[in-house]
Amino acid sequence: MTSAPSQAPARDIVWRSLLYVPANSERFIAKAHTRAADAIILDLEDSVPESERARARDMLPDSIATVSQSGGDATVRINRPLRHMVKDVEAAVKAGAKALFVTKVDGSEHLKLVDELVGEVEREAGRPHGEVRLIPMLETASAYFKAVEVARGSARNVGMNLGGEDFALDVGMTPDTETLLMPKQTLVIAAKAANIMAMGFIGTVADYTDIESFRATVRRSRKFGFEAASVIHPSGVAILNEEFTPSTREIDDAKRIIAAYDEAKKQGIGAIKVDGKMIDVPVAVRAERLLARYDAIMAKGET
Repeated sequence: MTSAPSQAPARDIVWRSLLYVPANSERFIAKAHTRAADAIILDLEDSVPESERARARDMLPDSIATVSQSGGDATVRINRPLRHMVKDVEAAVKAGAKALFVTKVDGSEHLKLVDELVGEVEREAGRPHGEVRLIPMLETASAYFKAVEVARGSARNVGMNLGGEDFALDVGMTPDTETLLMPKQTLVIAAKAANIMAMGFIGTVADYTDIESFRATVRRSRKFGFEAASVIHPSGVAILNEEFTPSTREIDDAKRIIAAYDEAKKQGIGAIKVDGKMIDVPVAVRAERLLARYDAIMAKGET
């Protein structure tokens, strides 16, 4: 294998697809585990009216058990207003959520408060410290300029995303692929600098039923460095799983690159050609990382 900046440290969570489900909808919750999503996001925020949130929190123990019965990870999107956030965290952590999507993060200090609260509830619930992971969501102009500090703001962080609609509203721009390109690229770079998942799409997805357009968006997003994304309709799950998984051709190419480069190193050669393309350290490392991700995805499928 290569020396020098070898593959990124292993992660304990590998996602490609996440499906939003309103946390107060028994019908959607009952079917969620059949959708083959890597994770289910039980939403306590926008999709649940404020009058229904107390009931949705009370449902979480049963909801988490239901959505995770086929192996998908049960996560919860919590609310920002403090009085709702505390109740959401207590209910979600005690109910067994694997991760929390933290909405409208202001900066690292906000995230540290959430981290502290999660730790307190973990202890009360008898869960191991650090077991509950966090996914901060950047949704405002001020938070955008703190992307790097937010990504590194908690050891619990496993991913980060930018809420395109809310961000565009705060900035006063139309949310589309052109306007969100730079903000989304910033999100990817900040997440990778912290070695957490860059989550989302490079632009926006207006119509999940336009399968070919959706597939093209996911494929383009992966080229930019995104590793996983969430959808509100189950029809998008299969495409996310397929497009965020290295293809057979990519796997074969990566194996050839690594084998050829390892052989070249033994001969004291630093750069070679494979299939007519120049191969040096960055290309070999990229191949290693692709294989590592593929192995992690396959391992998850076997558990």
